[in-house]
Amino acid sequence: MTTNASTAGSTGAGSGTRTTRAIGFSEYGGAEVLRPIDVELPAPGPGQVRIAVRTAGVNPVDHKLRAGAMTALFPVTFPAVTGYEAAGVVEAVGEGVTAWRVGDEVFGLTWGGAHAEHVLAAADKLARKPAGLGWAEAAAIPLAAETSWRALALLGVESGQTLLVHGAAGGVGTVLLQFARSRGIRVVGTASEANHEHLRALGAVPVAYGEGLAERVRAAAPEGVDRVLDGAGRGDVLPLSIELAGGAENVLTIADFEGAARYGVRFSGGTEPEEYHREALAGALALHEAGELRLPLHRVFPLAETAEAHRVSEHGHLRGKIVLAVG
Repeated sequence: MTTNASTAGSTGAGSGTRTTRAIGFSEYGGAEVLRPIDVELPAPGPGQVRIAVRTAGVNPVDHKLRAGAMTALFPVTFPAVTGYEAAGVVEAVGEGVTAWRVGDEVFGLTWGGAHAEHVLAAADKLARKPAGLGWAEAAAIPLAAETSWRALALLGVESGQTLLVHGAAGGVGTVLLQFARSRGIRVVGTASEANHEHLRALGAVPVAYGEGLAERVRAAAPEGVDRVLDGAGRGDVLPLSIELAGGAENVLTIADFEGAARYGVRFSGGTEPEEYHREALAGALALHEAGELRLPLHRVFPLAETAEAHRVSEHGHLRGKIVLAVG
C-alpha cells in the first residue's frame, strides 16, 4: 500500500485543472503537520470509481503513518492523504465497471486518500449502502470488518473456543466481537473499566488492563484461552498473551509490528495475498439486515478537524469508531 496524493488526486497546477479539498501532510510528525491541501480531482481508471465522500473513518493506521512509524510496511510519497475507508456517492466510473452507476450510494475500502472531498476506490472493494444504514455508521464498517474477518481467519479460531482480545472496545474490537458471537466463539476482552458495560452488551467477558491482568483473564476463562488477538499494541501484552495461549503461534497482533518481531508473534497489517473484504462486508451487512449490528461512534468530526481526530485516535481508550463528516 503506497500512501500519496495520487490516491485522492495530485496537486493541480495547470490552469483550468479541477481540484478538490483534502487534509494532508508533507512531512512526518505530530497531528500539527496536517494541513488543508488542494489536489487534482481524480479521474477513475479501469476498474475504479470516484466517490464524492460523505463520511470517512479514522483509524490507528492513519496517525501511525503520519508519524512515520510504518514506513517499513507502507511507503509514503508526499504530500500524503490518509484515510482507508469511506462512504459516499458514486460520481464517475472507470472503464470496465458495470456494478456501479453514477448516483449509487456505496461504502468500502479505499486504501488511501479518503480524508478528502473525493477519493478513488476499486469497484470491487465497495458495497451498496442500505437505506437504513447511516452515513457515519457506513464509514465505520469497512476497515474494522475486514480486519476482524482477517484476524479470525488467520487465528483459525472456531466455535466453542475462547478468544482473548486486547483493545476490545475500539472500532475493530467492536465489530470483531459481533462476528465472533455470531460464530459461537467466546470472547474475553481487555478494556478500561469505563468500557466494560459496552463489552458485556456485545457478548464479551470484560477484564481490566494493568497489573494482575493474567490472573483476571484466568478467572474469566478458567478453561483457558485458545487464541489471542492484540488490537491495542501495548508493549507488555504479547509475552503475557503467549503464556496464556500456550505459544506464540496462537497469538496475532494487528497493532505491534516491532513487538511481533521481538516475540515471534504473527503480525497482520492487511498485506496478505488473501482477500477478506468481500466476505467481511457481506458479513457486516448480514448482521445489519438481521438488526444485530451495533456500530457505536466514539465521535464524529468535520473534515476541517482531522488533526484533532488524529489526536483523539492516538490517545486511545476509544469506544467504537472515530468518523469524519465530509460532505
